[in-house]
Amino acid sequence: MTDVIPTVSRLLIYPIKSLDGVCVENINVLRSGALKHDREFAIFNKSGQFVNGKLDARVHALRSKFEIETNTVALQAQGTDSTHIFHIEKDREALEEWLGEYFGFAVEIKQNVDTGFPDDTVSPGPTIISTATLEAIASWYPGLDVEEIRSRFRANIEISGVPAFWEDRLFAEPEETVNFQIGEVKFMGINPCQRCVVITRDSQTGEVYPNFQKTFVAQRQATLPEWAQRSRFNHFYRLAINTRLPASEGGKTISIGDQVIFRKTAGSRCI
Repeated sequence: MTDVIPTVSRLLIYPIKSLDGVCVENINVLRSGALKHDREFAIFNKSGQFVNGKLDARVHALRSKFEIETNTVALQAQGTDSTHIFHIEKDREALEEWLGEYFGFAVEIKQNVDTGFPDDTVSPGPTIISTATLEAIASWYPGLDVEEIRSRFRANIEISGVPAFWEDRLFAEPEETVNFQIGEVKFMGINPCQRCVVITRDSQTGEVYPNFQKTFVAQRQATLPEWAQRSRFNHFYRLAINTRLPASEGGKTISIGDQVIFRKTAGSRCI
């Protein structure tokens, strides 16, 4: 790579899985490789399933504001004026009752301080995307802006100073990793993230955008950069990069302004 300086421009965590994110200036890494507080809590139904956009589209119309310092969450049903504030631990029962009334079935809030509740339990590290990629995707869909695309894809780390789909450099063949650092934190790039039905819906209302997936797949295939490992695309409904972090990185911090540095080690590929 020449003439580009990949730099962290945005950090997003999602303290309650499937609800709204929180922008932060810096974030600590857990020994598992997950980001502290990211997907730390999740909503489950009584069958033990996640209550998320894949299960129930009403998740999209639920606004939340999580305050990490106070461990409180403010909830509001889209289109209403009433906001309800709960302490995530002290008011757990009341929070579960409110959510149960919203969804129409009993729910339970669970917590995992070690790994959170990632979609990819094998590679629970933060997901990575570039700002230019989000801008490119927004251009595919009349009426959608960059912020809406960002809200649909829900990546943790956003990189600026690079071209669209730059993050497709961060994976290689299945038996290989791409090793790199963000600031002082060591990463292993694993694979392009497989997407689900959630990205086809409005992040605020759940309304489906016509032919979203069909357009995405066609455009993703047409714009796949030459640096991407094409063999990793058994289909083109993939975007952002899944990662793993060594246990040694636990306790380190990722911050806005950190730069991406590529490393060469045994069993890895360096770009």
